[in-house]
Amino acid sequence: MAKRRPNGAGTITTRSDGRYQGAAYVTNSDGIRVRRFRYGRTYDEVAEKLAKLQEQERNGVPVPSRAWTVGDWLTYWLAQIVQPSTEYNTYAKYEGKVRLYLVPYLGKKSLTRLTPHQVREALARLKKDDVPAPTRAETLRVLRNALNRARREELVVRNVAELVDMPTVDKHERKPWSAKEAITFLGTARQHRLYAAFVVLLTLGLRRGELLGMRWSDIDFENEQYVPTRQVQREKGELVVKKLKTDSSHAALPLPEFVADALRERRVVQDAERATAGPRWHQEPGEDLIFTERHGGPIEPRGFSRTFETLVGHASVRRITVRLARHTCGTLLAFLKVHPKAAQAILRHSQIRMTLDIYTHVVDDDQRAAVALLANLLKGAEKVG
Repeated sequence: MAKRRPNGAGTITTRSDGRYQGAAYVTNSDGIRVRRFRYGRTYDEVAEKLAKLQEQERNGVPVPSRAWTVGDWLTYWLAQIVQPSTEYNTYAKYEGKVRLYLVPYLGKKSLTRLTPHQVREALARLKKDDVPAPTRAETLRVLRNALNRARREELVVRNVAELVDMPTVDKHERKPWSAKEAITFLGTARQHRLYAAFVVLLTLGLRRGELLGMRWSDIDFENEQYVPTRQVQREKGELVVKKLKTDSSHAALPLPEFVADALRERRVVQDAERATAGPRWHQEPGEDLIFTERHGGPIEPRGFSRTFETLVGHASVRRITVRLARHTCGTLLAFLKVHPKAAQAILRHSQIRMTLDIYTHVVDDDQRAAVALLANLLKGAEKVG
């Protein structure tokens, strides 16, 4: 005969197969009182399981209202939480990792019973299937985000993915250009129609989408500043001009004279292209983009990167990407003799000391040669065409 338990402690009975069954009333994640069962080979084993269940109840942690699998939760998380509240490209990145790597390797596992060992095992299988380390690391980050939300929704007590070490990613560290290399590149690009875009990239350090989303209406030549408000992205196969997603992105940036001069030249080039295109010129109302295709309209981001890479190939400089090129701006600002406070705003440094560290370490024998190159470039012997 089963031992008598105190009121509210649940009941434990013996099953016909000789095992023990425990039952207790608890609250589920829908706020409904439900009866939950626990099983074991001994009375004490079931009593311990019931005690843990009721400890959760006392701590205000509800039991899940349904038997979620990891795949069920990831599908729900993407559709109901990620997609309505994030940028499309963020959603697309998460959806790809869920569809290709998380659902196939962990989708059938119980959400509430998922263990660190199961996550490590899935990562090991991904490695065995030749999935690159950066992809495995990003996949684990996505799982951590999804389980963090499940914990907030009180579907799980802990995030087991946070207990799993991030895969080691070998960083092939590539350095941004020196001032000499940056100025050598600008000299090669001097005659290109998008010369001003490369100047902005190297001196303001804008991201590619922000650079291509620059508008004339956001430039204040009189007060020498620029306020980023737009970005160009490709979403669902369409090229779109959209608002920047964070308020911090809208902080006004100082406009060094070198950059302002390049933008004035760009306006002349664009006016000439508009006149040549005539009725074929197209630009959506309110777009007012500075950098456009020859017939108006936004520039394809990948196309801009290919143009940059082509010009880099024509210059006597190391090959780097657009993303890395924008990190050259600190060194170049020092050679342009931009005031450190203005450079601090451009570089988004929280402390002026960080900016001064760059300013005091940029001069070496190689970079002194950049001064002469910069002088020739600033003379602007030939206008961009």
